[in-house]
Amino acid sequence: MRNYDLDFLKKFSLVILFLIVVTGGLIGLAWWLHGTIPAQEPESVTRQRLERIAPVADVYAGSTGAAAQAAASVAAAAQAASQVAYGGTLDGAVIYKNLCAGCHTSGAGGAPTLVRAQWTARLGQGTDTLHRHAIEGFTGAAGVMPARGGNPALSDEQVVASVDWMIENLQ
Repeated sequence: MRNYDLDFLKKFSLVILFLIVVTGGLIGLAWWLHGTIPAQEPESVTRQRLERIAPVADVYAGSTGAAAQAAASVAAAAQAASQVAYGGTLDGAVIYKNLCAGCHTSGAGGAPTLVRAQWTARLGQGTDTLHRHAIEGFTGAAGVMPARGGNPALSDEQVVASVDWMIENLQ
């Protein structure tokens, strides 16, 4: 072979070797990039997985907030009923001074003070009605009377005694 043919083969071999190295580098770079990009999952595969892990049934607990409030109020009423207010006294003056005076001396919430003129319409309804409104509570045009004066620990007898004391001490 001639000298220039050998020279051509050397250079051509170097060019081919260079192209092989570049091609191998590009293949390696593509393989590395493919590994770093997360594979996009088909929508059907996602849907199948969600169906597979979906709960079998749903539980409806009702309006649990209202049930919890009702249970708490029943528990509070039961606890209050187990306690006797003011040592169980039936002295209307003691109950009035400790509980009723808060509203019935200032007229808060439309409560009548111990002035006979403010009680005439109420007295016309009868003492049984006054006792029932004091025990059960009452909302009227003139104001609001909370049940048991706002103290659920009062017994019916204590409420009646305090109402009777107020009627006896009207001025």
